[in-house]
Amino acid sequence: MMAEQFSDTSLDPSVRGFLHRPDTEARDGLVLTHGAGGNSRGPLLTALAEAFCGHGLLVLRCDLPFRQARSFGPPRPGDAARDRQGLKHAVLAIHKLAPGRVFLGGQSYGGRQASMLCADELGLVGGLLLLSYPLHAPGRPDQLRTQHLPKLNLPVLVVQGTKDPFGSIEEIQSALKLIPGRTKLLTVDDAGHDLGFKGKSRNEALPEKILSEFGNFFS
Repeated sequence: MMAEQFSDTSLDPSVRGFLHRPDTEARDGLVLTHGAGGNSRGPLLTALAEAFCGHGLLVLRCDLPFRQARSFGPPRPGDAARDRQGLKHAVLAIHKLAPGRVFLGGQSYGGRQASMLCADELGLVGGLLLLSYPLHAPGRPDQLRTQHLPKLNLPVLVVQGTKDPFGSIEEIQSALKLIPGRTKLLTVDDAGHDLGFKGKSRNEALPEKILSEFGNFFS
């Protein structure tokens, strides 16, 4: 199951990334995107895409518009709205290829933008997969990024490390209570914000664990 480069420049912002097609015709699809310092080639996104594709989902791991414009560096304050629009275009592109449900997943900044998009676009996707949700900046627990959560009327699965400085397990649990949709928290013991995927380090068991939880939660 080799990933193929995917691009749709008919939209602005355009959609760019890598498409994983399962061996059999897929009904459901999943869009995955990266954090502020990464891109669609990140090891966690790649491992997840391979795992989900191996179980029959069509998966697109895509570069957010800020990353399409700049190959390195974090997003700028004015990038967020355009990044959300880019995610919407990615979801619509996969809707054309998968006749069933389409899910949206994001790591850190990408997950935050995905959740904000879904708060404003009810019915766009069948559910959210949030990896290391950045509930607050490290050391700033008083500045919570929760304003949009009461508008998330859809199922949300969150994967969070127990040592994540962007949000403790207790803080994440409290935040999930603000969401009217169904929620589930999958904790990863002793993992930080990278969930055990940093440099050459790989939490090899995590993709299948997330896949299993995803299958049970969204069945």
